[in-house]
Amino acid sequence: MNARSSRSHEAAATRAANSPLVRDFGLLIRSATRIEQRIDSEVRQECGISHTMLEVLIRLCRQSGEEVSQRQLADDLTLTSSGTTRLVDRMEEAGLVRRVPSPGDRRVALVEPTEEGRKVFVRAAAVHARVVEECFVKPLAADDYARLTRALGEIDRALRSDGG
Repeated sequence: MNARSSRSHEAAATRAANSPLVRDFGLLIRSATRIEQRIDSEVRQECGISHTMLEVLIRLCRQSGEEVSQRQLADDLTLTSSGTTRLVDRMEEAGLVRRVPSPGDRRVALVEPTEEGRKVFVRAAAVHARVVEECFVKPLAADDYARLTRALGEIDRALRSDGG
């Protein structure tokens, strides 16, 4: 490759790296990551669980009496099956959840919160809400927040309809 071709590729790479689409998507990812890190830090400090464990408890506490398999948890949390198994193992050891056999299929393990898991969840949900309010809601005007959440919902629907 000659020097002129190399400079041309360098300029093209610089333009691509500084494109508005790359910048805007990067801003979304950085903001979401920073909020998630803040939630994780404060939930760990105040409740002794990770943000991912909180997400499991949110899913398990959403509907009383609902049967949730590890496979459903993996799908809902976009984790691998083995990652979900390890997470549920840690949560079971901590007394937050228990596995019970599915009445319809004894090969399937259902996961349910324990009484301790529900207590920890209520405390962690309050921490989560406080951080979300401070970092996600409060920095925006009410109209901007409503537009943002509508737009995120539209993006989510479009991705789900794509099979993505």
